[in-house]
Formats: sequence, C-alpha cells, structure tokens
Amino acid sequence: MGPILIINPNSSANVTQGIAEAIAHLAPLKGPAFEVTDLPASPATIMTNEDVARAGLGFAELAQSRPDAAAFVAACFSDPGVELTRTLVKQPVIGVQEAGILTAMARADLFGIIALSPGSVARHRVKIRAMGVESRFAAELALPSVSAEDSGRDPKVYDLCVALGRDLAERGAGAVVLGCAGMAPIRAQLERDIGIAVIDPVQAATAMALGLVGAPE
Repeated sequence: MGPILIINPNSSANVTQGIAEAIAHLAPLKGPAFEVTDLPASPATIMTNEDVARAGLGFAELAQSRPDAAAFVAACFSDPGVELTRTLVKQPVIGVQEAGILTAMARADLFGIIALSPGSVARHRVKIRAMGVESRFAAELALPSVSAEDSGRDPKVYDLCVALGRDLAERGAGAVVLGCAGMAPIRAQLERDIGIAVIDPVQAATAMALGLVGAPE
C-alpha cells in the first residue's frame, strides 16, 4: 500500500516539519506510511485568494504525479485544489478545513475558528456555507495577518491565540478549530489554557484519510 501524502501547499520547511511531528502519533503499525511534503514554488504563507488558486494548481499537479499514493491531504485551511483534485485522481482527497470542522462538530454543538488573518475569514465562510453548517458555527476570529510559521512558534502570537480562544468560548464555542496548519505545535497547550477542545485540522484530515484507506488486506 502506498503512503498517505500530506501536502503542505506553502513552502515553509518549518511548517512542514511541524505537520510531520503533529501527525506522527497517528501512524499505524500496519498500514500506510505518512509522507509529508510541501510546494517549494509556493509562498511561505498562503494569504491571498491568488495564493490559494496557485497553490491549488500545485497541489493538483503533485497529486496527479503520485499514482502510488493511497490518499492525499491538502494541509492548508483554505483547502486549495481539493475539489479540482477530486476530479483528477481516484484516491481520497481530504481538505483540512472540512475535516477540522467535521471533527469539531463531533466534539461540541458549536465550533469556532482562529484564522491566520482577517482576509481569510470571508474565504472560510464560503466553505462553511457550502457545508451547510452555519447553525453550528459560533464565530471566526482572526490573528493580525501573521505568517504560517509564526502562528505555531511565536510566543506573542500564542498569547493572541489564547485571547481569541477564550473569546470564542464566551461566544458559545465548545470546540475551536485552528485555522492554519502552522498552528499544529500549539494545539495541546492551547486546549489546556482555554479549557475547551482544540482541533488541529491536519490531524483530523490525516485520521480521516487513514480511516478511508483502511488496513492492508
């Protein structure tokens, strides 16, 4: 069985490493390996709609070049290229925003999102409407346009995440979805500090892909 390919659509090696570390505990003793990679031609942070579109094409091209893979995960919260890639390959293609939201709703009635930047919020709402889950959505609050790498490694950014997480809890959220794959290193500590469930969407998507692929025959 080929690997589950987790593709970080930006070019940050530190974000890619953080993703690999965050999902390592999910690797099965028997079953597909995890392969984590990125797109060197992409920017270090997927910030604009143009970034998302370009990253989506890169994601689709890489997926098409890997017929050996058992499944693909788009490890960016805007789910770049997911719908396109599903029309081009036969393997499961999982977007972390969809998977993170679905997992949050399995933990709580209402969920919230911490976004990387204010500009991301409108883009995320399009997916939330498409999923038909507005009634389960408490709010999305944004960081002040920080980089993907800093979102999971800068202590000052972490303090902002704590404040936003507590705000979301006050608005009724019982689970918070981290709105960037770069936030993976802070998930466990943030959950302890804000007192409600915190979902790493890459972990959620990888677990979902693993469940879809199943054990080897």
